[in-house]
Amino acid sequence: MRHNVYLYILGMWAISYLIRVLPLTLIRREITNKTIRSFLFYVPYVTLAVMTFPSILSATQTPVSAAIALVAGLSMAWFGLGLFPVSVICCAVVFVSELILVH
Repeated sequence: MRHNVYLYILGMWAISYLIRVLPLTLIRREITNKTIRSFLFYVPYVTLAVMTFPSILSATQTPVSAAIALVAGLSMAWFGLGLFPVSVICCAVVFVSELILVH
């Protein structure tokens, strides 16, 4: 049993290492393909969104208050508000909607 744990850790290390090292060793010149550059540009944003979105919907007592706050936050961000005002507005929307919906 203990032997398998070390094999799993070694396997995870090898995969993580290869994912980081192979692009550095295989791609030596600047990437000029517009599609690949665009893909690489948006990867961090998509990864952050994929990790954050499920948490948004499950962080409140009711999914309805989370959805209302999500719509409010998206609309405030669409109109150009920064991260801090959007987060404060979303917290206020969740607080008020849960006061109304839960009690």
